[in-house]
Amino acid sequence: MKQYLLKLIDGATLTQEETHSIMLNIIDGKYNDQQIAALLMAIQSRGVTVDELLGLRQGLLETGKHIDLDQENTLDIVGTGGDGKNTFNISTCSAFVIAGAGYKVTKHGNGGSSSVSGASNVLQEHGVKFTDDADKLRRSLDECGVCYFHAPLFAYGMKSVGPTRKALGVPTCFNLLGPLVNPCHPKNSLHGTATQAQLRLYVNIHQRIGDNFGVITSYDGYDEISLTSGFKFVTNFFEKVFTPKDMGLDYVSPSDIFGQYPMQRQSLTMYWRVRQPRHRRALSLPTQPAA
Repeated sequence: MKQYLLKLIDGATLTQEETHSIMLNIIDGKYNDQQIAALLMAIQSRGVTVDELLGLRQGLLETGKHIDLDQENTLDIVGTGGDGKNTFNISTCSAFVIAGAGYKVTKHGNGGSSSVSGASNVLQEHGVKFTDDADKLRRSLDECGVCYFHAPLFAYGMKSVGPTRKALGVPTCFNLLGPLVNPCHPKNSLHGTATQAQLRLYVNIHQRIGDNFGVITSYDGYDEISLTSGFKFVTNFFEKVFTPKDMGLDYVSPSDIFGQYPMQRQSLTMYWRVRQPRHRRALSLPTQPAA
């Protein structure tokens, strides 16, 4: 690790091969928590590169568990997190809306590390039992139109860095890595990023991966179509700015979509149709046509 840290201190970037090796060493337990924290903060202070992220991704995928759903035309919908907005779990809610519209969703997610509550926290509060059993996941997809991959059960390196990320409490490159390591390698993805720089990074990565993608960021810093501002939407085919008005919806206030506590997020996410105001129900709907 020392040679990598010295390289980063000097302002250099790491190659894809180097970060691939680092990820394998993390999974093998060759680095302690302090070394991992130093690495994450050194990369975060400068900003992760495309090659660095692809190397980490490669290490996670080749050592993780793959679920074979290659015959299915599915979509993953997930944000990077780390926007500091503490909204209710919009992409989780949207996944069920999209599945209800007849599209198959293979959602990848995790518990919150730099936020109050991630997708896994909300689903667990609602009684969902996480599994890596391929037959159960296929049954969920066939019968419900959606299945959920809890990241630590598949990307073993995520579990290796989980305590360090939680202790740091700030976004790291692993926020950006999570959406890129879905264990079934879905043919389609809709990803939210918290900044314009992250959006551009993700577009470049998806172009290298070669999948059918959409990347979104709101102009006021949400990794969602938040309805609080305009947002940029980039796909394989176009790059365009939209506003809520373009979708026939009203602007909302940040306080309208705030979800501070896990149980509050559970109620906002899972009971949105019958219990919540119109703006919260509407918030999950723009993602459907985007997907």
